[in-house]
Amino acid sequence: MWMEEEELMNDNDQEVLEMLRKESNEFRHLEEEHRTLDVRLSALENKNFQTPEDELEIKAVKKQKLIRKDRMAEMIREFEKTAIID
Repeated sequence: MWMEEEELMNDNDQEVLEMLRKESNEFRHLEEEHRTLDVRLSALENKNFQTPEDELEIKAVKKQKLIRKDRMAEMIREFEKTAIID
């Protein structure tokens, strides 16, 4: 999951995530890309020695992760504005 459980503020947040995962191909795709980038970032950061190219890639991967996380957060806000959650 792109968001740690402790980051979730309440049950409605979890419900919103589940609804977006179910209803939005874009959200699922962004979440999967975020996980893939996270794995790549971990591999780069866990190297015993990082080359200058590795350091550049780390920065690029972090930027790509943030772009996806920002878009997912935007989608959550948009969904919360339009959806009625019991």
